[in-house]
Amino acid sequence: MRFIATPEDFKSGRLTDVYFERTMQVLKAAGIRKHVVMEVRTTHLPRNYDWAIFVGVEEVLRLLEGFPVDVDGLEEGSVFFAGEPVLRISGEYTEFGVYETAVLGMLCQASGVATKAARCKKAAGHRLVLSFGARRMHPAIAPMIDRAAYIGGCDGVAVTLSAELLGIQPSGTMPHALILLVGDTVEALQWFDRVIDPSVPRVALIDTFNDEKFEAIRCAEALGERLTAVRFDTPSSRRGDMVELLREVRWELDIRGYKHVKLFVSGGLDEYEILQLNEVADAYGVGTAISNAPTINFAMDIVEIEGKPIAKRGKMAGAKDIWRCENCLHGVVTLADQSPEGDCPQCGSKLVKVTKPLMRNGRIIVDLPSTQELRERVLTLLPQLPPLR
Repeated sequence: MRFIATPEDFKSGRLTDVYFERTMQVLKAAGIRKHVVMEVRTTHLPRNYDWAIFVGVEEVLRLLEGFPVDVDGLEEGSVFFAGEPVLRISGEYTEFGVYETAVLGMLCQASGVATKAARCKKAAGHRLVLSFGARRMHPAIAPMIDRAAYIGGCDGVAVTLSAELLGIQPSGTMPHALILLVGDTVEALQWFDRVIDPSVPRVALIDTFNDEKFEAIRCAEALGERLTAVRFDTPSSRRGDMVELLREVRWELDIRGYKHVKLFVSGGLDEYEILQLNEVADAYGVGTAISNAPTINFAMDIVEIEGKPIAKRGKMAGAKDIWRCENCLHGVVTLADQSPEGDCPQCGSKLVKVTKPLMRNGRIIVDLPSTQELRERVLTLLPQLPPLR
């Protein structure tokens, strides 16, 4: 694994753009040691996104732990909107400036994955959504991607190690390979039923060899009450009208007394496909759309030097806080430690300061919630967030 960075590489500062290394050399040679405040924010969210979910905070705090810096910002699993300063780091620049590349990388990708997962879960509503996208990314970061997807609202993940780290059971069905090697869908399902622990749901993959409707009927007749669901992974060249196909299979199962058998759909799904399939589908496996989600283009900029507001062109100077409406989630940005004038300008409800102290002098001063708690935080937010567009 020659091309995999280690935790030591992170902490040493070697995972940085070279111009930060050269900047440190120049500043140290010139004897310039100045206290700065740097803020993380994005000017624009990905296309059609009105909101996003902030993830990666714990990794950033672990990276900066032990260095003489203060960190304030949103808690992990919080909602944010374009233009809001989600995190700020304060300290002598040469103590932490070299970590800008790593900090942004930890926040940009994880927040992008969590946001796409949240969009898929919001689209699906009460229906199950599983993260199936590890095979689309480098395996070294599969646990990070699955963690972000789970925090964003996915109900489960497929990768064994990811599930172990999250403290949950891995979720999955059966692959085409098993059916191809056995030679028949029903025979493969029956072998699965004989061998695999009864606690694992029996979900039959029904598009390997034959028509989905007839395979669904055969599987239901073979397993009866033990069959939890049938999974459609129909290739794009065969899909046609997927909603109509699902309606047809639902009808045929129902009239034969198999109303308990759920319809599970996977393959090339995103939030928009989910919205179309919700009429008939009961569960989804989402892969590439989540694991290769658009990153959030955070930037990290100096906004204060030696206590004086200063920023480059296009950025607003001064350390800032976010105040969030308890009702409509509208955000108001103020200078740090200043209160907004009045209540929420959108709905008149109370504004609450959501920028929190997270680290002081290199020591983490907040409790780091479990992944399950972070996921519940996001699931609570989803009904309040604007609809997808």
